[in-house]
Amino acid sequence: MFLTLMKSKIHRARVTEANLNYVGSITIDEELMEKADILKNEKVQIVDNNNGNRFETYVIPGKRGSGMICLNGAAARLVHPGDVIIIITYGLFDRKEAAEFAPKIIFVDENNKIIEIKDEEEHGNTYI
Repeated sequence: MFLTLMKSKIHRARVTEANLNYVGSITIDEELMEKADILKNEKVQIVDNNNGNRFETYVIPGKRGSGMICLNGAAARLVHPGDVIIIITYGLFDRKEAAEFAPKIIFVDENNKIIEIKDEEEHGNTYI
């Protein structure tokens, strides 16, 4: 049996752009992708803290160090520039892998610059 666990996330990223006329996907600063172990074309879940929308898309790399978080295509209708989102990846693990696995959790500031990297979450901790 395989279990689905959070593999990584970028917590409280700010949407910098929403481009309806692009083919589709989310563009993420390549540096953030690397730190969060997110691959080009990887499926991600997007959770918008401003409006509650939750949806899935795939990732394309954006300019390294730019802080870019751009929703493209139809997803651009579900967010607005300035919205705070969480970008989550998942992985399939067998029980042994799951017991030993630690996710990559990237906390960013209002400019999408990394302020902390953790490998676990605790109830009650907040980052605003």
